[in-house]
Amino acid sequence: MARKIVVTSGKGGVGKTTVCCNLGVQLAASGFRVIVCDLDFGLNNADVALGTENLARYDIIDAVEGRCRPKQALVRHPRFPQLHVLSSNRIAERYVSPQAVRLVLEALSPQFDFVLIDSPAGIEEGFHRAVSCAEEALLVTTPHVSAVRDADRVAGILKSYRLAREGLVVNMVRRDLCRKGEALPPEEIAPMLRLPLAAVVPEEDKLFLENIRARSRAFRLLAESTVRGEYGERTGSRGAWKKGGRSG
Repeated sequence: MARKIVVTSGKGGVGKTTVCCNLGVQLAASGFRVIVCDLDFGLNNADVALGTENLARYDIIDAVEGRCRPKQALVRHPRFPQLHVLSSNRIAERYVSPQAVRLVLEALSPQFDFVLIDSPAGIEEGFHRAVSCAEEALLVTTPHVSAVRDADRVAGILKSYRLAREGLVVNMVRRDLCRKGEALPPEEIAPMLRLPLAAVVPEEDKLFLENIRARSRAFRLLAESTVRGEYGERTGSRGAWKKGGRSG
């Protein structure tokens, strides 16, 4: 069964979708079978980030509402055959329940190693839908005070879900600004949010949405730590995994 990891953030613009898609690329390039599932029904741009926006015949809403089988809604990435995209190409016309989304993901789960769920930013209905479908979480923030403040609210809510594992990704880091005191060092952000630091991603042009690549050292390290389960394991949590493998 696939590990279901939600990638979320406290505010938009911190690179959440970039982190989710780059992690998916890295895992797939390492031979793991991966789904990037876009549950951000408002912005729904994971397929754009991965360059598959013109390849989908169906999307997750079609699967939820029974117009196709879950597997038919998947798009295989043309460069990374182990990577599949489950997009949301349009805004849902009516309420989509977490239970309905979970049924779709559970149907696909036995055939994959990871399901990465791109969550809407913030703490509204879409956030709760995405988190309730996951067993682990990666919280993305930038090192700016406003972003960290919003991330702190999300971190508190994530604790209430009792996920198996939670980690922090600090994105768009410039060490020169940290040294000048114009941005918070990632090593200080992690204890502030009470989350283990899973990755520090430097601010680089090549990491923007239109330039997804499989060569970033930061994302390779994040993928390796994700595979090994080296961030934030909680004992007695739902969906718990043992380090280095599945628990059941």
